[in-house]
Amino acid sequence: MSETVTLYRAPTTVTDAEEIAMWLDERIDADVEVRERFLSRFADDDLPEELAAARVLDPYDRETGNTMLGIVRYEERALENPERAGGIIYDGLAVQKALGRRIPADERGLDHLHVPLLDRVIGTWGDHDGRWHKRVNVLGQPALASVPGLYEAPAKPEQYYKEQQKHALLSGGAPPREVLENQVDGQFLVENDPRTTDALKGYVLQAYHYLETGEDFCEDATCRLSNPHRQPGVVEAHLIDPEFCPEHAERYR
Repeated sequence: MSETVTLYRAPTTVTDAEEIAMWLDERIDADVEVRERFLSRFADDDLPEELAAARVLDPYDRETGNTMLGIVRYEERALENPERAGGIIYDGLAVQKALGRRIPADERGLDHLHVPLLDRVIGTWGDHDGRWHKRVNVLGQPALASVPGLYEAPAKPEQYYKEQQKHALLSGGAPPREVLENQVDGQFLVENDPRTTDALKGYVLQAYHYLETGEDFCEDATCRLSNPHRQPGVVEAHLIDPEFCPEHAERYR
């Protein structure tokens, strides 16, 4: 049973770790604390190479990693200057293992859950369809919550992709993101969305719930413990009341 939950800030994002911690503290029977960015606190000389080895190189290739010197140097710079990182997907399970090894030995037990909020995009391999899928979170110890994953992992409304194709046919290129966001009347989150902190609360609670109960996701699409695959589902589950299905409302309200 988790007695302590430690959240780690993602300072290059709009996410407010303190607000998530306060929300969580009101709903769970554990002490909730916030620390500085995980990758700043626990990075060591070997981490850049491990991150380089976790890079997804091809969406349809299970094999990951490019540890050539230039790539490792890029990862070193990205750890020091996180605002320069981006555009790369990492194997979420490999990152989870790499970060787990860096948690102090006396804090690794399941009574102390660590949840790094990450400014990196993480994914998991789908054996069922032979490709990588971006994820908002990876459950376990530590549990990873990807801020850019919130914008990129769940699919946007169908109209978004239709407008994208239409623009490409007419102009021969991809339209600026702002154009699409203004043209599509749909519920979805975008980069630096002011609703980011609110939406991530449920994803962090899922990490605690998983360690407590062994259940991964709720089947009820309106519950914060569900795992929506489309952006309108994210809005419905995480940003519109009620927060929980009747079963989980009893547990977490």
